[in-house]
Amino acid sequence: MDDIEVDLLVIGAGPVGLFAAYYAGFRELSTALVDALPEAGGQVTAMYPEKMIFDVAGFPAVRGRDLIAALVEQAAQWKPTYLLGRQARTMEDGENGLVVGLADGTTVRAGAVLITAGMGEFNPRPLPAGDGWVGKGVVYFVPSLEAHLGQDVVIVGGGDSAFDWALALHPIANSVTLVHRRAAFRAHAATVTKVRELGVPIITDAQVTELRGGDNGLLAEVEIEVKGGGRKVLPAQTAVAALGFTADLGPIESWGLELDHRAVSVDTTMLTARPRVYAAGDVATYPGKVKLIATGFGEAATAVNNLAVVLNPEAHLFPGHSSNDG
Repeated sequence: MDDIEVDLLVIGAGPVGLFAAYYAGFRELSTALVDALPEAGGQVTAMYPEKMIFDVAGFPAVRGRDLIAALVEQAAQWKPTYLLGRQARTMEDGENGLVVGLADGTTVRAGAVLITAGMGEFNPRPLPAGDGWVGKGVVYFVPSLEAHLGQDVVIVGGGDSAFDWALALHPIANSVTLVHRRAAFRAHAATVTKVRELGVPIITDAQVTELRGGDNGLLAEVEIEVKGGGRKVLPAQTAVAALGFTADLGPIESWGLELDHRAVSVDTTMLTARPRVYAAGDVATYPGKVKLIATGFGEAATAVNNLAVVLNPEAHLFPGHSSNDG
């Protein structure tokens, strides 16, 4: 347990938080990042490190883990302090800023706080028939595609994640089958078309009713019930439950901020209802908000530039272009 003092504490070490750490360093602010997850990268690292991201400016396509690695490298030049695997629990006003208490007893004193917590703490929706099978074949994330080389994989779900995993796993798995309980999909129509064109079997109006193991105790088969069509048994060493997530802001909800549908309301400077507390990325909301990584990057820069003036009234709001820096 440590007492840490910095100019800026960033709560959330996802893409937006990492870029904020870089930009705060560019503004000559000392920075610490705290995240309840054990690795930097937030939802990208935890949920889709192998997926391609197509809406980051300057990259026609970039793999999730590669984007995070580049953001960590970009921030590293300013040597931010990482406080990973630690949840931010409390926030109180201090003598010259804010005092944030972490779950492990660490106290962080900061001139300002920037919340970049994404959708907050998230938990996967369980596969109803998958009780007791997590770690034995049922997964909610696919951190490594290579782990499923040559396997038979059943993906359960009809959203973007389900179809993205089907696209990613099809080239390396022995077989990929997608099962969805409805005939309509929430996934982007173009992605659905790509999966169909690959010839991936898609079984709709169906539910997983039973998982069966082999002699080694690991998953071997998935039984599904098709509406009006009886039951089918599919070989499977992995069942990917892509059924979505539940999320909440956790302790952030008790920090005296104005909330709107599980997001933190901010003004045009990204300031919340509490002085010296800013928010950026998916956790922040305002009229016309568009939830994109690209949007979050801009919001992080806006927040850092404005809080830099609050911390030092003699500083300029606009720091100049980085291309002009030595």
